[in-house]
Amino acid sequence: QVRLVESGGGLVQAGGSLRLSCAASGFTFTMGWFRQAPGKERDFVAAISWNGGLTNYRDSVKGRFTISRDNAKNTVYLQMNSLKPEDTAVYYCAARWGVAPSGIHSDYDYWGQGTQVTVSS
Repeated sequence: QVRLVESGGGLVQAGGSLRLSCAASGFTFTMGWFRQAPGKERDFVAAISWNGGLTNYRDSVKGRFTISRDNAKNTVYLQMNSLKPEDTAVYYCAARWGVAPSGIHSDYDYWGQGTQVTVSS
């Protein structure tokens, strides 16, 4: 069993930046970030392979968000720049034993509790 703990959420003005962190209790292959806005489904944001060699992003965050990982710390990061009000959501960290940085919710084996990101206009 792998435990995931997110941190780094908060309130920021549009155009600002935040960096989310997700600490895992052990090594996992692929790690990803999803988000869920009120009344909406949980959507894929970004994912990264075990060695950082492969990444995957949803179209609306390409060029603004960067996912990275530090395997020595079992931690994955999501650097979010040029934030927009539509980025407001609870952001969830996820991990899977599969190799590919999948954007499919059901492919992930472990989930964190989430961290709130609010972007004001």
